[in-house]
Amino acid sequence: MNPIVLTILISSLGLGTTLTFIGSHWLLVWMGLEINTLAIIPLMIHQHHPRAVEATTKYFITQATASTLLLFASVTNAWTSGEWSLIEMLNPTSATLATIALALKIGLAPLHFWLPEVLQGLDLTTGLILSTWQKLAPFAILLQLYPLLNPDLLLSLGILSTVIGGWGGLNQTQLRKILAYSSIANLGWMITILHYAPNLTLLNLILYIIMTLTTFLLFKIFNSMKINSISSSSTKSPLLSVIALMTLLSLGGLPPLSGFMPKWLILQELTKQSLFIPATIMAFMTLLSLFFYLRLCYATTLTMNPNPTNMLSSWRTKPQHPTIILLMSATLSILLLPLTPMIFTLVL
Repeated sequence: MNPIVLTILISSLGLGTTLTFIGSHWLLVWMGLEINTLAIIPLMIHQHHPRAVEATTKYFITQATASTLLLFASVTNAWTSGEWSLIEMLNPTSATLATIALALKIGLAPLHFWLPEVLQGLDLTTGLILSTWQKLAPFAILLQLYPLLNPDLLLSLGILSTVIGGWGGLNQTQLRKILAYSSIANLGWMITILHYAPNLTLLNLILYIIMTLTTFLLFKIFNSMKINSISSSSTKSPLLSVIALMTLLSLGGLPPLSGFMPKWLILQELTKQSLFIPATIMAFMTLLSLFFYLRLCYATTLTMNPNPTNMLSSWRTKPQHPTIILLMSATLSILLLPLTPMIFTLVL
């Protein structure tokens, strides 16, 4: 892609998210979301591959539907209350419509069907943007609206997302689809606790972005799209394979890694709110997610790639990717749990 065009598109992504962050008027917020959507579409379709075209079309139709529903919710609220301000959504019907629209935008179950298919049709770099950056603007709206939203609806969406995110990834062999279901499960944890402790939602979102960034960068370095192609990574770079193992286990929420921290704090908050059954269901669904992360760990570090007898290992060339970002994100993905008391004090 032309560097000038790429710069314009990346700048538009930043501009759209920034408009949503700073906007207090519904039309300005909606405009930021639209700029975000339109900026990523050329990045998705630039491969000129049928799967990329299909994924882009599905993404565009889904996001257009969500944007229409969100605009309808804001217009309905302005019609009934006379207010265009973001935090003045006093009409319960408008609040419910806005919740459903934002759930469709980020891919919460049961409105998740587009996310695995779209992510499967993209390359890893665009998939990384879709899984991380594109989640920021909708969550900025949710974090401002949370006192006005229906807690039962949020809890239902969150529990259903953790269940479907856990079950959906079990039978997958494509890494991008596994990461899509991982995203659905993690979003479920964030939405469940949104009404009761929005600071924990923000903490979980930040850690999810860091761990997903690490995972995508590792798969990009390994040049792997399927589980069976990742098994050759241990011969190419044993150290990166160990980092991949730790990051995947952290993404699954296994102690003593960083990913355990938000799940621990969220379960603690749910029990404080006497929501014992949702907490139990989510804890059990985490075991399902951990199972398919363990499949990836097994393929990455515990299996040997079939090699001809005259060449036992692949050539180890000089890495072409900047590794400083990977180093920083991998460190944060693995080693943050001992800092839990300090982080807990900061976020609460």
